[in-house]
Amino acid sequence: MYSEWRSLQLIIQSDRGHMSVLHSYPSTVGKDVANAVVRPLGQGLNSSSVTSNESILKTDKEVKWTMEVLCYGLTLPLDGETVKLCVDVYTDWIMALVARRDSIPQPIVKEPNLYVQTILKHLQNLFVPRPDYAHNQISLCMRVLVAVQKLARESVNMSRETWEVLLLFLLQINDTLLAAPTVPGGLAENLADKLIGVLFEVWFLACTRCFPTPPYWKTAREMLANWRHHPAVVEQWSKVICALTSRLLRFTYGPSFPPFKVPDEDAILIPAEMDNDCIAQTWFRVLHMLSNPVDLSNPAIISTTPKFQEQLLSVSGMAQEMIQHPCLKQLPQIFFRAMRGISCLVDAFLGIARINIIRERLPPYGISRPRSDSAPPTPVNRLNMPQASNTMNTTPPHSRRMRSVTVTKATVKTSSGSTAHPPKVTHQTSTTSPLSSPNQTSSEPRPLPAPTRPKVNSVLNLFGQWLFDAGLVHCRLHNGMNRDGSMTASFIQILLSYKSCITTPAGLDVRRKPSQISTENMVANPLFDANEFPDNYEAGRAEACGTLCRIFCSKKTGEEILPVYLSRFYMVLIQGLQINDYICRPVLASIILNSPALFCSDLKGIDVLVPYFISALETILPDRELSKFKAYVNPTELRRASIHILLSMLPLPHHFGTVKAEVLLEGKFSNEDSSLHDKPVTFLSLKLRLVNVLIGALQTETDPNNTQMILGAMLNIVQDSALLEAIGSQTELSVGDSTHVSLKSHSRNSSGISMTSTGSSEATTPDSERPAQALLRDYGCPALHTDTASGLLIRSIHLVTQRLNSQWRQDMSISLAALELLSGLAKVKVSVDSTDRKRAVSSVCSYIVHQCSRPAPFHSRDLHSMIVAAFQCLCVWLTEHPDMLNEKDCLIEVLEIVELGISGSKSKTSDQEVRYKGDKEPNPASMRVKDAAEATLTCIMQLLGAFPSPSGPASPCSLLNEETLIKYSRLTSTSKNHFRYFVLDNSIILAMLEQPLGNDQNPCPSVTVLIRGMSGRHAWTMQLYHQPRGSRASQKCHPQAFVPEPHPPPKDDVGIKYNVKHRPFPEEVDKIPFVKADLSIPDLHEIVTDQLEVQHEKLKKLMAKQILYENALEKISEERLSKTVFPDPVTECIPPPPAQEFQTARLLLSHFGFLSLEALKEPGNSCRPPNLIALDSTLAGFFDDIGYLDLLPTRPFETVFIFYMKPGQKTSQEILKNVESSNNVQSNFLEFLLSLGWPVDVGKHPGWTGHVSTSWLINACNGSEGKEQVIPSYSGFSFHPLRMEIGGLAAPQTEETVAPADTGGGIFNGEKKALYYADALTEIAFVVPSFMESSTDSSESGLTFQEAETQMDLLPSLLKQTPLTLELFPNHSENLSNSQRLSPTQKSKRLPLGRTVPPLGPETKVIVVWVERFDDIENFPLHDLLPEISTGVETTTNSSTSLRTTTSDKDVPVIFIHPLKTGLFRIKVQGATGKFSMVIPLVDGMVVSRRALGFLVRQTIINICRRKRLESDSYNPPHVKRKQKIVDIVHKYRNKLLEPEFYTSLFQEVGPKSLNP
Repeated sequence: MYSEWRSLQLIIQSDRGHMSVLHSYPSTVGKDVANAVVRPLGQGLNSSSVTSNESILKTDKEVKWTMEVLCYGLTLPLDGETVKLCVDVYTDWIMALVARRDSIPQPIVKEPNLYVQTILKHLQNLFVPRPDYAHNQISLCMRVLVAVQKLARESVNMSRETWEVLLLFLLQINDTLLAAPTVPGGLAENLADKLIGVLFEVWFLACTRCFPTPPYWKTAREMLANWRHHPAVVEQWSKVICALTSRLLRFTYGPSFPPFKVPDEDAILIPAEMDNDCIAQTWFRVLHMLSNPVDLSNPAIISTTPKFQEQLLSVSGMAQEMIQHPCLKQLPQIFFRAMRGISCLVDAFLGIARINIIRERLPPYGISRPRSDSAPPTPVNRLNMPQASNTMNTTPPHSRRMRSVTVTKATVKTSSGSTAHPPKVTHQTSTTSPLSSPNQTSSEPRPLPAPTRPKVNSVLNLFGQWLFDAGLVHCRLHNGMNRDGSMTASFIQILLSYKSCITTPAGLDVRRKPSQISTENMVANPLFDANEFPDNYEAGRAEACGTLCRIFCSKKTGEEILPVYLSRFYMVLIQGLQINDYICRPVLASIILNSPALFCSDLKGIDVLVPYFISALETILPDRELSKFKAYVNPTELRRASIHILLSMLPLPHHFGTVKAEVLLEGKFSNEDSSLHDKPVTFLSLKLRLVNVLIGALQTETDPNNTQMILGAMLNIVQDSALLEAIGSQTELSVGDSTHVSLKSHSRNSSGISMTSTGSSEATTPDSERPAQALLRDYGCPALHTDTASGLLIRSIHLVTQRLNSQWRQDMSISLAALELLSGLAKVKVSVDSTDRKRAVSSVCSYIVHQCSRPAPFHSRDLHSMIVAAFQCLCVWLTEHPDMLNEKDCLIEVLEIVELGISGSKSKTSDQEVRYKGDKEPNPASMRVKDAAEATLTCIMQLLGAFPSPSGPASPCSLLNEETLIKYSRLTSTSKNHFRYFVLDNSIILAMLEQPLGNDQNPCPSVTVLIRGMSGRHAWTMQLYHQPRGSRASQKCHPQAFVPEPHPPPKDDVGIKYNVKHRPFPEEVDKIPFVKADLSIPDLHEIVTDQLEVQHEKLKKLMAKQILYENALEKISEERLSKTVFPDPVTECIPPPPAQEFQTARLLLSHFGFLSLEALKEPGNSCRPPNLIALDSTLAGFFDDIGYLDLLPTRPFETVFIFYMKPGQKTSQEILKNVESSNNVQSNFLEFLLSLGWPVDVGKHPGWTGHVSTSWLINACNGSEGKEQVIPSYSGFSFHPLRMEIGGLAAPQTEETVAPADTGGGIFNGEKKALYYADALTEIAFVVPSFMESSTDSSESGLTFQEAETQMDLLPSLLKQTPLTLELFPNHSENLSNSQRLSPTQKSKRLPLGRTVPPLGPETKVIVVWVERFDDIENFPLHDLLPEISTGVETTTNSSTSLRTTTSDKDVPVIFIHPLKTGLFRIKVQGATGKFSMVIPLVDGMVVSRRALGFLVRQTIINICRRKRLESDSYNPPHVKRKQKIVDIVHKYRNKLLEPEFYTSLFQEVGPKSLNP
């Protein structure tokens, strides 16, 4: 930089201005003269009288002569007061440039600049070291420095010549004291801080008032290079360059750039009047004033200065002995301080704050990483921050050596102090950690660099050379690297050039590591002490490597980095991650700590480093204690950073598959000659190693946050494997092949397993037990087969279930994450043995038993939240695998757990003791636990095997209500009063319609029942039958089916026909003789008189007529009888016809036993109502409350709002307009949308749509008629579930769906379309808000609808069947005006008229943001978009009033998705942490594949909302809300009739009963 300018060192050396004429005389003469002359001058200065204080020197000649004496007096010994008096006089006289004094001679007052220049040259004599009285000399030197400081600060008349002399004076005295090797306790060591501090302060003042010319800058740089063996020089340089940088950033990047805060005592070193151009010029020159700071790592360079060589010659020692000078043992610390200062500058330019997470060790250094607790990020110079202690310390920060500080948000914590001379380095375990508490910043996400930060190339142009050199300090590159022809030429040139620059003869052997230095060299050369010297420089190297990692991790999206920088950076990482011969743990830890986002930054070629990072993680994660790293770093932080890197590498094997890493540099820098190192490996072969690292990390991790991250990663890898196998795009290697390739092609002793012919596994690194060995110990050899998704799933279930009931059951955050992982594993579509599934269910049951059985003092809301989460996990497993309950033992275990949750104890506690449920006193752990157990029981009884229902997944309930059934009945009236309403057991409302539906042609006694209970609304139609199914079929064909079989017809022509004359008496009667008694009765003729004769004749005529009449009738009868068919229908005895009119409600209740007197009576000594209660539907408000009950959802509902953010966008309008056209979004975004859910028509959708005004519509769906399915009869009744289908879900292949490519996703804004997903336990609406100019355009869309193939994959196979539906009339909501059917993105959206909404809160809304440029995350206008995510649940009223949004920014979890160039996706989660820590499976910094993205996002959303509900004190499960509403309805509308009145009402009609003709 100053090559064309000459240095002033020769001028300084040849200058004789500090010599006096008295030096030509004998010393005794000069001493006597000085003593005699100086004493009067000194007495005059110290006199208090005004007259005596006046100077005795009047003329210029007198002053000059006196100054010759004073100049000599400054060289005298310090045993007298002469030197002190000389200092008093000169420090008084130089103030002539500041203010006039009587004690200053008039010639000096008249020409102050000329005399001050001479005085400064004379004062150099004071700083020549004296052997005795060092304390006096120190105090006198301090006085002179203070005076010079004051002169520079306050003088306004100083000329350029004086400034130049002043600068040369400071350079000369610094060089006099600091250039020579340091003497312990000497003058240089005591004055170093003040000397260099005054030099820099005066230099900056000179830059402001009289900018130094290039020769002065060059001289300062050359001289400063000779002083670098003093720690104070590097510390003061770091302090001033940080202060300059703070000022530089203010005007370079503007006020929006994160300020670089430095202590006030450092900031004042830079004059306030220094303009911006001067600051920029000064900053760059001061930055390079220290020359190359990497030279500090090479004692050979530091010891070759002239003063070192001069001392060497004076001692007459050997040349190499100077390298062993005691003062050079401080170089490791000085080198580290220089690297730490550069690191602070880099962080300042990147706009990230730093936090020191090291452990104190000797020599004191630490490994830094970006802070995670500052918002906005604020770079903090740790070297300059004041130290916080119990007592206030006012010592300047840079005067406190050997101390490492930790900067937190509010305080600055210090580690333990240390001595000035560090002893031999020892690895000792520290008892405390700066970030050991999980409640501190360790769990918080790392801050992002400033969006306006400079490019990586720009930062490396400034600091790259130093950092790259420092990152390879004491590394040796072997010649064997050239043997691979596949390496690019540019990379070879870089390696060769770099190797040549660091293997100079002076420093070649010094730069070797202990493991790379032969034993012969170590014995022959006493310079090398492998126990203390080489290891010390690892601190600075570690700081440089960590800084480089932060620089490259700050790469912006789409930014290009020069290949030369990438190549050198990868070489630094390869060296730092080497673990073959020697593990440099500080460097390894620094790289890991600062590289969490390395694989997320789209660095070209970064994937070639995957094997090296895997090997490093194999060294760290399976080691439970990390005892060898505790001396350098907090183990928890190191493990967390390692897990972050692991999360970013997990998808790589599946993503790249059989792609080979052609430029893999494995073994290129090793002495080993094995050809195996040159073999490229496939990414797929690294899968086993990654899985082993993941499993090993889970087995050894103790930190809750780290454990949760690992659990999220497990679901990621299992789901990705399952989806990969499902599509069959790649064929994975067998476990034997993958193991062989991964272990043989990588000579990594720590990879975990060494396969031999005997099949044994052996850990080759003694640090810890390898994960594969632990698996062999726990699960045996079969557990190693993790090349399939089923193997991974089984392995994960075994690990999680084992620890859930052992180590984790006391930790709430880990327990919740483990249960979420098990829930996610239950949804992975992989076939596994039923034993493994039952293991998961059994472990959850055991977990519930343990938590419920804990002593009462341990029961808290948090504990009960864990139990509730366990019940939810149990429901997920049962609904996903309902066939598990086909096994008796599993069913018994699950039902026992449900009983335990509801009643507080099990009925069967042992093999002998059984307590019946009726004898137990209900004592659940809490009402929340009881509610969760009841929900599980409902899930078992009503959902298992019955979901999706015929209505589709959008509605587990029937889509029928009173209005629908009335329309299809044979009633002329549409009044709802035709229904009878009863309540069973105070929990079920029965709405009974006694008329058959119109589509039922059989006039059998039937009743249609709407059953409203805690689990929802269900419609059943029931018919009374007493015959088998075949008889019913014949009965429908033959109306006379009830008539018995006829008798056989008579045959008159059969047998003999006799003509018999019938007599009143037999003939024998006439033969009996009469007796007297017989003759006592006279004959008729004997008694007949004339009168009687007349009457007798009349009688005889009448009898004759009668006989003729009867004979005629008989003849007619015989003729009619002969013509009559047998049998005679008039006289035939036939059974009565069946009844046609029934009171079926009364029959049904009676058959079920609800009409007994016991059922109608209230239980004694109980506040519970009777088992059967009649409701009075005529009361006002009854049907409103019934409709209110129908609007209460049966499942938790979630709402997700998805936004698309293009690069550089900051306003909400720009973001909302992105989804209007497919040209504005990436194709992967549209694919991602369809992977979340399937499209539904808002106007016909019976589920949640994202807004209460359009959700849960019952009568808005059109279906097709068909035959009902008849369920087998039970107790004389046959049940026909009335079903209804939504066209979009039951038959998606026929529904017209908008092609998302035509709209960019904006069609799913919730106005007409939305994305929807539902399972048995939850439903989610995905809304893509779009920019709406006006709401009147919503009904004019003429877009065409098409079928989307990807949608079919999301729908269960049952949904593709065409079930029976009832054609319903459209709801009145179809006819609403556009003003009543607004988009959810409109703030003024109102409910349809006449519709009330129950309080549905609290709700959790989740935002998903697709961000093209990762740096734009900080600019996402969340607050401006809050009005766009209204769901209507936020309203404070239940009327049709405008909805009011009350959601705050902190309450909304946001999931950012950033697509990488590799096709993978980087995840950032913010706002998803709460009382129960983070939520899985997606965690901040994770990288996921395209296949698993939709599933993982959806599962994370479900878990976030469940966590929020667990945290909420006001949340009640849906079945509890419905139960409470049913109780309220019973209380308000109970028909309080006496038993006689109730029975009478059963026989009365409830409405006009007229049939349609």
